[in-house]
Amino acid sequence: MEGTMASVQPATVPIRIQVNGVAHEVAVEPRLLLVHFLREHLALTGTHVGCDTSQCGACTVDLNGRPVKSCTMFTVQADGADITTIEGLAHGATLHPMQEAFHEKHGLQCGFCTPGMIMTATYLLRTNPNPSEREIRHALEGNLCRCTGYVNIVEAIRWAAEQMRGDHASN
Repeated sequence: MEGTMASVQPATVPIRIQVNGVAHEVAVEPRLLLVHFLREHLALTGTHVGCDTSQCGACTVDLNGRPVKSCTMFTVQADGADITTIEGLAHGATLHPMQEAFHEKHGLQCGFCTPGMIMTATYLLRTNPNPSEREIRHALEGNLCRCTGYVNIVEAIRWAAEQMRGDHASN
């Protein structure tokens, strides 16, 4: 190879991953972040890239039942995992109660943080179906909204909690 450099393909690692109920067997570069895998390889663009440092929470997804920030996790670390993204919460055209709550209670403005907020809040209600305002605000500490004062976000989560408990008296 006189005068030329051989093209070197990055090494890939085979993984198995389930995303929104769909199994995937793929080979990925070890350095590929989970957020980029979801957005670029699976076209699930509801998971947002906000800061790349896990500060804003816009990239939050559910991994094996727990919220994780996908911008600081390598895809290979999710080998064997079950992941749910914001797209996987709805059942067809029927929104998840948390998605409906953010719509009904105006829990968003620009919408950029909304997927991460919804994923975090959904986990909160799975683990605490009747959180206080203080517990809601504490749960959201890893998710930043640059547009609101969080009032409508908190109200949306409270409304979703009521809907999910079947307590519709305060509508």
